[in-house]
Amino acid sequence: MSRSVKVLSANQLGKSVLSSDGTLTILHDICFELFQGESVAITGSSGSGKSTLLSLVAGLDVPTTGNVNLMGQDLNLIDEDGRAALRSAHVGFVFQSFQLLAHLTALENVMLPAELKGSLNAKEEACYWLDKVGLSDRLTHFPRTLSGGEQQRVALARAFINRPAILFADEPTGSLDETSGNRVIDLLFDLNKANNSTLILVTHDPALASRCQRQLQLQGGRLL
Repeated sequence: MSRSVKVLSANQLGKSVLSSDGTLTILHDICFELFQGESVAITGSSGSGKSTLLSLVAGLDVPTTGNVNLMGQDLNLIDEDGRAALRSAHVGFVFQSFQLLAHLTALENVMLPAELKGSLNAKEEACYWLDKVGLSDRLTHFPRTLSGGEQQRVALARAFINRPAILFADEPTGSLDETSGNRVIDLLFDLNKANNSTLILVTHDPALASRCQRQLQLQGGRLL
């Protein structure tokens, strides 16, 4: 797929929630398009709506107004099961909190998305991706025995095992020290480039945002 292939579009996207003070509008009239192979940072101060926007375009939440088209499908027209199937087929996630399953080893955590997708080579693929992130000697380790940087590298391997067309990363280095964070980010960009995925990265770190090809800056729930 080339950069001319559109993988995501947000069309007049808005999100409002009910609060004790009435209706609170988190996002107003957001419009943008993303293409295959692009890297894009969503930036803005705390409370500007970054994570809410990521949840909407990933189909984890539904907008109040507007729509999201992800991999050619209007998310408003499919139910939660349909959105989950779409994510399984095309999407990878990396979160600040790692979200590894404590009772599974590193290998089992990485295998899980491939197994859910019905892959017959889940173990082989998981070993390949754990080797890519430098953890081939940690296959049988449980998350509690891994450092924060190692846990995030397991999460990276898990995100890439199904070779997603689009990868969402929400403050992926937010809970890591600078050295571990830098290593994770280098890996993230290297794996993304090798996989020709589209990367959407939420960050408040200007240095990290500057590594992306372009930035979408939010202020008060509006795209600048």
